[in-house]
Amino acid sequence: MLKKIATEKAPAAIGPYSQGIITGNLLFASGQIAINPANGAIEAEGIVEQTEQVMKNIGALLEAAGTDYTRVVKTTCFLADMNDFATFNEIYAKYFTEKPARSCVAVKTLPKNVLCEVEVIAEV
Repeated sequence: MLKKIATEKAPAAIGPYSQGIITGNLLFASGQIAINPANGAIEAEGIVEQTEQVMKNIGALLEAAGTDYTRVVKTTCFLADMNDFATFNEIYAKYFTEKPARSCVAVKTLPKNVLCEVEVIAEV
């Protein structure tokens, strides 16, 4: 049975999808971008600020699912510019201390023209 995860502490879905789905003992969280959940706006401008907001949003989803960063098993990271890779990694490493498996790719454009997006799979 699938259980939908929804929290007001993370941005509402901006399309036909759920913030996250739990099946079995795994959470599949939708990609998070630098939206401030309080007002739905992109306020952060640079890669540091946007990555921090993304991590806050992921943290809120993990909490709503009853898990945390230490139980993330896989991330997929999307960057608008691979030149931001090193800076992105500095922020990322503060949160993903258990070093889950990861893919990181540069893409042409992200929703709302943000600089990064991260999705996670976590054990619950």
